[in-house]
Amino acid sequence: MLRDITLGQYLPGNTAVHRLDPRCKIILTVLYIAIIFCVSSPIWYIWPLAYVLLATRLSGLKAKNLLKSIKPLRFLLILTFVLNLFFSTGETVWLKLGILKITREGLITAIHFAMRLVFLVAGTSILTLTTSPIALSDGIENLLGPLKVIRFPAHELAMMMTIALRFIPTLIEEADKIMKAQMARGADFESGNLIKRAKAMIPLLVPLFVSAFRRAGDLAMAMEARCYHGGEGRTRLRVLKYTMEDLWALLITVAVLILTILCGKWIA
Repeated sequence: MLRDITLGQYLPGNTAVHRLDPRCKIILTVLYIAIIFCVSSPIWYIWPLAYVLLATRLSGLKAKNLLKSIKPLRFLLILTFVLNLFFSTGETVWLKLGILKITREGLITAIHFAMRLVFLVAGTSILTLTTSPIALSDGIENLLGPLKVIRFPAHELAMMMTIALRFIPTLIEEADKIMKAQMARGADFESGNLIKRAKAMIPLLVPLFVSAFRRAGDLAMAMEARCYHGGEGRTRLRVLKYTMEDLWALLITVAVLILTILCGKWIA
């Protein structure tokens, strides 16, 4: 169950997407999010779909990797779909049950927002699955570098984000071990109503938080023992450089963004 969460996981490889500069991949992800929010109708999700399929093919990832990233959000997807289906305003009423009603416009809105959430999660998962935490940290710090003029802690922010992503799989594995140990002692996490399930999670959360704080303390002591003092005066083993592959990826993404905007204006 917990192993289905792919957030923070990195799958090594030597594909075209893996070789892209991390700064470029971050920019591409931002542009991809812009593409998603520029989609005006469910029919035009064909462009984000084509983009994700192309990125998945070029990255060597499998469809199950992206489906695993969406699976933990199935409850949120269902909730989003149901709320938009029954509470969106519309003129063409198809079914009415008391104060609840299903309209044509409500159904389109429900599909639209559910698909938006699916594509957001699937597309952004490609970034973390194909970029190592160290490269991601370097890319974020480099992009935020100009803000150092106003004393913005770019290195510290990038380091915190990287550590958080790095330890998500570790905490998931730790939680899975604790859950299996509790189930071996008779704990039940599946049956019962929502309140009973929430109470059953308490024996899982307490040791998980204790383990997380212990790991944080050990990491802080290790960084201090190695004389870590932030990004000032630090050098890089691998210098980031843009290549023609980055330029082509950027041009393709911008083209998809422009095409999505034009299609939205045309359908309107």
